[in-house]
Amino acid sequence: MVLGLVVSLGWGCAAGLGGSPGYQYFANAPPDDAWSHKIELWQARERADHAVTTTVTLAPVAASIGDSNANEKASGELREKFDAFRAERKRALARDLAGWIQNQAKEHYFEDGPIDHWATLEETFRSNGDDCDGLELVVYYLLRDLGFTSDEVFRAIVYRNDDLQHHMVTLWFEDAEDPWVIDPTGAMTSGMPRMSEVHGWTPLKVFSEDNNYTVTSRQTAGN
Repeated sequence: MVLGLVVSLGWGCAAGLGGSPGYQYFANAPPDDAWSHKIELWQARERADHAVTTTVTLAPVAASIGDSNANEKASGELREKFDAFRAERKRALARDLAGWIQNQAKEHYFEDGPIDHWATLEETFRSNGDDCDGLELVVYYLLRDLGFTSDEVFRAIVYRNDDLQHHMVTLWFEDAEDPWVIDPTGAMTSGMPRMSEVHGWTPLKVFSEDNNYTVTSRQTAGN
């Protein structure tokens, strides 16, 4: 069944660089969604792996400072400085990670073979690398371990419009309508642009180890 899905949807880590219209990233997946079965299989294996391994998790970046009453009494100017500094450091951290994983991909990227397999994080480490979906998982979990929250960072399936090649990237929703893109291999983009800045690619699915969403065009949804 997985092989049939791969063939019918043309899955493969795309190579080469391709705004985007507005998207609704968190629509409920329809019952007949062809990707959901594969996502569910990966989710089950990932949760099983995490049940027997330990991941070091740092304190969330978004943790509040002091109690709510203290925050309400804080100077507006100091709050603005705090928010700006925090946002700057999170962006710098994410950009550093994007550069690091794209550099690591030169050594640790390899194709699955004729049957596509979505590795768990532990499988990626045991194999000393993987294709785009395994390397993307390194980005996803490292951002989470560094304090990015579960409602900010998601895995995403995207496809290239001219040849319908599929690819896996991490999306960081600092902006709920225009997320940052971290592509582990650089096939879609280098650095860390906004989704609206990456031409020729369309997001299909947004998911995590617990959630599964379908991306829809706001323009289409409005018709």
